[in-house]
Amino acid sequence: MPDYIQLSRKIKRGPAIILPKDIAIIIANSNLDKESRVLDAGSGSGILTCFLARFVKRVYSYDNRKEFLNIAKENSKLFGLKNITFRHKDVFMEIKEKNLDLITLDLKEPEKALVNCHKALKLAGYLAVYLPNISQVQDMVKKLNKKFKIIKVVETIERPWLVEEQRLRPEHFILGHTGFIAILKKI
Repeated sequence: MPDYIQLSRKIKRGPAIILPKDIAIIIANSNLDKESRVLDAGSGSGILTCFLARFVKRVYSYDNRKEFLNIAKENSKLFGLKNITFRHKDVFMEIKEKNLDLITLDLKEPEKALVNCHKALKLAGYLAVYLPNISQVQDMVKKLNKKFKIIKVVETIERPWLVEEQRLRPEHFILGHTGFIAILKKI
């Protein structure tokens, strides 16, 4: 039986995906448990949605592009997940769900969704934003308006090691910058 990492390599690709090294940062820093309710906005290929669904009660996956939402739905079937609700919606316009434990944003100009995210999160709920460059993080931070506390902003770099019988050495490549992850908490 293939594990999640192996299955994630078999998915149909649409837009670029968030890699497991970055997904782990989001999960580890957002206080999730088996009763958590989560919104993943900008579903794309659905990888983050599927990884989150392994740990929480319900994931709502929003994308304003129907073709990406269809790819995410198909990919979720590969994982056999039943706790995902897919919605063809735009978080800039509305978030239907309330009292969410976590919202993830992987989309352009996420600062435009901050008001709706604040309304949809429960008090002390988390917002995890995935951004390709630091100037985008800076733009978002300027618009927080004391509604969110910054927990951390991180960039993960993965350096695999080759393990042979008698020696260990680093691989010749590093999985470097993929994006910045801003972890925020509703206040």
